[in-house]
Amino acid sequence: MPLESSIPLTPQSRPAKAPRLVLTEETCAQDRLVPIFAFPPNRDTLGGTSYLIVEKEGNVLIDCPAWDEQSRSFLDAQGGVKQLVITHRGGIGKVRDIQSAFHCDVIIQEQEAYLLPNLTVTPFQENLMISPHLEVIWTSGHSPGTACVYLNACGGVLFSGRHLVADSQGNPVPLRTAKTFHWLRQIRNVQKLLDRFDRDTLNWICPGGNIGLLRGKTAIDHAYEKLAQLDLEQCVKQQPLL
Repeated sequence: MPLESSIPLTPQSRPAKAPRLVLTEETCAQDRLVPIFAFPPNRDTLGGTSYLIVEKEGNVLIDCPAWDEQSRSFLDAQGGVKQLVITHRGGIGKVRDIQSAFHCDVIIQEQEAYLLPNLTVTPFQENLMISPHLEVIWTSGHSPGTACVYLNACGGVLFSGRHLVADSQGNPVPLRTAKTFHWLRQIRNVQKLLDRFDRDTLNWICPGGNIGLLRGKTAIDHAYEKLAQLDLEQCVKQQPLL
């Protein structure tokens, strides 16, 4: 039954683009296809992209989409939200409203759980398995509690939040800004991902920012190969963007 709603219409929600399917049976021909939807960039999270993973065990929302009638109706039509993973403090958005609507579990790294007072949250330290196919991985650097989410399906999909974003060539890169918490730690956690995965287990990266640089796509293909091409020693020397 559709959820009752008193969400006010805002300029952001009028008109709004519909969430898009990220991968297809063709792109996942050699592995189990899990429906993944990318929401339009959200002004409340500085243009961040939220993703919905539709699983039999319960749907998982990664970061907060714009909280408007279209997003709420879409989530309701897909079966609601069982778990909401916040990948970094900038992805919080309207988490309180989403939890109130769907009674979902909110998962956030323990160093940023204090940002959600009076909410029921599940904090974690290093790693957290939230389903047989989904793992949250702490990748501090962009912020103290930055994390990625790994989906063991479709050839391996990493939802990288702001830990890795797209550059102008559509490649995954760490991005240093004036607000970066710990740049060297962020680079070390890029290496941690390279050590953890390989080209057979990491085929896709769904970044939480700079989606416009992917020229209409919502995921970076050949993800491990592109990530392995990074010169991390040169990345360490990168100056922060204003």
